[in-house]
This record gives sequence, C-alpha cells and structure tokens, in this order.
Amino acid sequence: MPQAVVRNPGNVGRKWAARAASAQGEYQDGVQGAGQRWQSNSAAAHASWQQGVTAAAGRNAYGKGIQRAGAAKYTRNATEKGPGRYAQGVAVGEADYHAAVTPFLQAIASVDLPARGPAGSEGNYARVAAIGKALRKLKESR
Repeated sequence: MPQAVVRNPGNVGRKWAARAASAQGEYQDGVQGAGQRWQSNSAAAHASWQQGVTAAAGRNAYGKGIQRAGAAKYTRNATEKGPGRYAQGVAVGEADYHAAVTPFLQAIASVDLPARGPAGSEGNYARVAAIGKALRKLKESR
C-alpha cells in the first residue's frame, strides 16, 4: 500500500502564515453582520458544547494542552503578540467594560455601610461583608 504524501511542515507553515495574513479583508467581510447567526447557532449548540467540555475534562485535555504548549510558548506569545494587541483591545473594549462594570459599581454605591471602626476592627470587616453580599446577590441575579 502506498504511503500518503505529506508536504514539508516548514513550507506548510510559511504558506499558512502568508495566506492568512493576506486574508484580512475576507475575514472582515465574513464577520460583518454575522452576529445574529453566531448568537443563534451558539445558543442551539449549547448541549453539544457541554458534552464536548465534559468529554475533554474526562480525558484531561486542558491539562495536556498546557503541558504540550509549555511555559516557553506562553511567554513567547505573550511578549511578541500581547503588547501590540493590548492597547488596541482595551480601546475596542472600553464600551463593553463600561457596560459590564456599571451594575457592580451601582450595587456597591447602594449598600448602606455600617460605621467605620478602628483599623482591624470587626466593624470594618462587616463593611466588606455588606459589599460582598450585594455583589454576590447581583451576580446570582444575572
């Protein structure tokens, strides 16, 4: 039986990088207006997602992936990709961050705090607990 013909991995990687880099416009065209389709299809696939996550957890896929990638890959990607993307991601995400954090800030602002006591007093811990309870209530209501 003849063996399968496989291309040189170095050539495959270079070709992938060159073609993917030139496809930015196609990517943008593909995602433009796709939000509703993504939402509908993602919601419909919830049970499949749950089954897949459960199966992956059963075979320790997450842990194996971490070991396979290793610390060096994490560091390389974080230092070579991360800094240039961080500021852009923050700028693009500002409105989403504002929308996400506002209810929590409002919940904190609505707490009637007990009086402040001396440093380290139980009364001060009660202040923290009151805020924690308000935040937990909000989170569980969402």
